[in-house]
Amino acid sequence: MRLLAISDLHLNHAVNRTALESIGEYPNDWLIVAGDVGEKPEHLTFAMAILAKRFARVFWTPGNHDLWCPADDIERTRGQARYDELVAICRAFSVATPEDPYVAVPAPPAAAPTFICPLFCLYDYTFHPTWVTDPLAWAREAGVVCGDEWMLHPDPWPSRSDWCDARLADTEARLLALPRDSSTILVSHWPLRYDLARPPRVPRFSIWCGTLRTEDWPTRFRARHVVNGHLHMRTTLAREDVTHHEVSLGYPRDWNQSRGLDWYLREIPLNDDAGRSRFVPARDPFMMSPA
Repeated sequence: MRLLAISDLHLNHAVNRTALESIGEYPNDWLIVAGDVGEKPEHLTFAMAILAKRFARVFWTPGNHDLWCPADDIERTRGQARYDELVAICRAFSVATPEDPYVAVPAPPAAAPTFICPLFCLYDYTFHPTWVTDPLAWAREAGVVCGDEWMLHPDPWPSRSDWCDARLADTEARLLALPRDSSTILVSHWPLRYDLARPPRVPRFSIWCGTLRTEDWPTRFRARHVVNGHLHMRTTLAREDVTHHEVSLGYPRDWNQSRGLDWYLREIPLNDDAGRSRFVPARDPFMMSPA
């Protein structure tokens, strides 16, 4: 059994839908889908109808695009109701979601368990340098605005930050309830650390990329690996002896269609030492001066 991962399928693009239809058969392997499957519930249904048949087990967590409700779609669910709709779609295909019990990776009977933990935590605009006092103004000063500002509705919470706060409290309680001798594979659409959440071309997009309140979660909750998407920057980097995998496919411009979608499935190593040779120091001058 292998554990594979991908995110940001963006099935609103026909090229990506065609590629997904051609994905191979993996009857012995598990798959993590780390958000941004598409922009409508129909995209999630399309994806899970394919993936649930081709993998032994599938895990999903939402991304911001999955939760979008544009102006021409106002009769549809939004906010918490949209999330609940997406969870129901996944459960119809026996796909594990952030609302389901965490699943342990198969291991010898005497081994301590490793749980795959899909997380839905959103963001709270705290991924920015310490000198910034108005994150949205700072981003807009550079011409950066995320579509979430008009398409990701937080209903019934007053703001996305309030929804994030509620999600963090619920998720933290569930992670604290795991056995103390267990380890985890944390799965989030948004990066869990600020130093991993700054696209070089648009660094101020970081405010829509996570929350400082999760920065200690990889070590605090004994993560062997963290899997995320969102940035469309495929990387495998280490922080504090935890390997972080950005596993996006992305928009058609972001990947080579001649390779096929299977080429972009990332294997998440299940042995203790794999993937930890590419350590990158966390110190970053961006944290200390205006950018």
